Amino acid sequence: MFKDLLVIETAGVLAGPAAGLFFAELGARVVKIENPHSGGDVTRKWKLPTEDPANPVSAYFSSVNHAKEHRFLDLTQAADRAAFDELAAQADVLISNHMDKDAEKLGLGHERLRKLNARLIHGHIRGYAEDPARPAYDVVLQAESGYMGMTGTDAAHLAKVPVALIDILAAHQLKEGLLLALMQRATSSKGAYVEVSLEEAALTGLVNQATNWLMAGQVARPLGTLHPNIAPYGEVFACLDGGRIVLAVGSDAQFRSLCAVLGLPELASDARFRTNAGRVGNRAGLAEALAAQLATMERDVLLEQLRAANVPAGAVRSIDEALGTSVAKRMVLEGLIDGSATRRISGNAFRIQFH
Repeated sequence: MFKDLLVIETAGVLAGPAAGLFFAELGARVVKIENPHSGGDVTRKWKLPTEDPANPVSAYFSSVNHAKEHRFLDLTQAADRAAFDELAAQADVLISNHMDKDAEKLGLGHERLRKLNARLIHGHIRGYAEDPARPAYDVVLQAESGYMGMTGTDAAHLAKVPVALIDILAAHQLKEGLLLALMQRATSSKGAYVEVSLEEAALTGLVNQATNWLMAGQVARPLGTLHPNIAPYGEVFACLDGGRIVLAVGSDAQFRSLCAVLGLPELASDARFRTNAGRVGNRAGLAEALAAQLATMERDVLLEQLRAANVPAGAVRSIDEALGTSVAKRMVLEGLIDGSATRRISGNAFRIQFH
């Protein structure tokens, strides 16, 4: 799809490289520029204790740097800067995430790049919208933008989302901006500057939790897996065989179907539970009643019955179980980075059928 597109990526860590990976997996030539003196992208060294120390790439690095060309250039040196400029003059897209002072030192300031290539679309990721000199880290942004304050089981046991969610949100925002700029360039032949901050991407990702506060004054609190607006939604239950399921009941009709499958018609007619508002207000009592019955049933048999009754529910899986499904196996890509074998999940989950 992007076979004629040349993308340069000077960004490191996760957000920028994830945006670069999007184009690489869709056929673009993506050239990742890394600093030879620092050992390249810092995530090359972010290895688990179980990883081979002799392998030049980590599993983390492999997650978003597959299908790219890797060039080590010191942009403070004249010869390497000239090699970069030659590439930039031909490029369609540049993805960067350097702080302003570093960008100028490396020749990556937007005005300089625009003079090199007026058709260039420059996508840049900042950390903070109003404090560009402050370094940004996902866990800090999860804390400062409200995610950590509503994740975990209670105020004394907070948690973060165990992937760098803010980086991923920013990568998606950047991709959308870059695609819009490419569409515009197709008719105007003009380049563009697209900027996304991790901070604003984080706030955009709050969606319904933000509107719960803006419209109803509801401050999200840690609920574990629960949902503030719906019940039983997110409740996790243990089954007879030790397997666990999660329910995602979003309507009164689904709740009645759940009660029918479980042989608990009295819950469906109970005044406390007939409506979603009542179930949210009385979720502890409801969960207790459901748990007692679910503990007598085999997980997989129960899930089949719930699916047949159109009750949203699923098995609670570990990551190895999740990656062992037929869908996940189809998404696993194998390849080489710097001559080292890698395995990763595809970053693109969409399909397009052209008519």
